[in-house]
Amino acid sequence: QVQLVESGGGLVQAGGSLRLSCVASGHSFSRSGAMGWFRQAPGKEREFVATSNWSGGTTYYSDSAKGRFTISKDNAKNTVYLQMNSLKPEDTAVYYCAAAHGFLGTMTKYDYWGQGTQVTVSS
Repeated sequence: QVQLVESGGGLVQAGGSLRLSCVASGHSFSRSGAMGWFRQAPGKEREFVATSNWSGGTTYYSDSAKGRFTISKDNAKNTVYLQMNSLKPEDTAVYYCAAAHGFLGTMTKYDYWGQGTQVTVSS
């Protein structure tokens, strides 16, 4: 059973930074796997934020995340990170980590999901 556990959320002022972490356990993903970040704001649908292939050499971002957020991986620790800079109130959401057995860029179909971590950005 794969488990994804996110951490690092919290309350931050606009313009500040946070780094989210997601540790995967229970399965060793192959080199064709991928991990990503999504978010869901109150009253809105879940949306894609960023994704990375197994090596971390190929990444994709949503338009809202480009230039401000960075996804990275530490495969030795089975961990994926999301560094978020220049945060805005509209970034307020529950952020979810996800893992997939195959990487198809922004079309990746995720097999496993974490429980989410709350990020709140105050103005």
